[in-house]
Amino acid sequence: PLGSNNNPYASFGATLARDEEQNLWSTPHDVTHTEADDDRVLYNMIVVRNQLDKDSEEWQKLNYDIYTLRQTRKEVRSRWKHILEDLGFQKEADSLLSVTKLSIISDSQNMSKARDILLRLSEETNIFPTSWELSERYLFVLDRLIALDAADEFFKMASMVYPKRPSGERADDSQKAPQH
Repeated sequence: PLGSNNNPYASFGATLARDEEQNLWSTPHDVTHTEADDDRVLYNMIVVRNQLDKDSEEWQKLNYDIYTLRQTRKEVRSRWKHILEDLGFQKEADSLLSVTKLSIISDSQNMSKARDILLRLSEETNIFPTSWELSERYLFVLDRLIALDAADEFFKMASMVYPKRPSGERADDSQKAPQH
């Protein structure tokens, strides 16, 4: 029964695995995913890993690095989505976060403001992990928020939800009530 070709869903898991392999960000079958520098880095890691023997230590290390990078990206995207939803963009959050090479900046004057906000987010909040290299993807998102007159509110919310903490202080430390 497991080997039966009568099941139309038999290859579903394999298809999902292939899609996930090529799905570097969030859109399956997106052929534009290798346009940004950080996409190329991940894509190149996948290509190198796929050329290695699966039993090798190098393959395992690269596989772990790919998994870690993907998880970090998912976490960052989840943080952005959470803030967008808190700002009232429940239905629009996914489309605001969707960026491909077909995406354009709505107004070239917004680019410098978007860069400034992205740098401030990086320096003044923990919305990005400390090891995160800023992604041009979020410039497009900020451009959209500027056009919606919501970029400043996004920054304020990010500052409240993901405040910068002194190194060594954990998130759960600051949320505990002081004991007397």
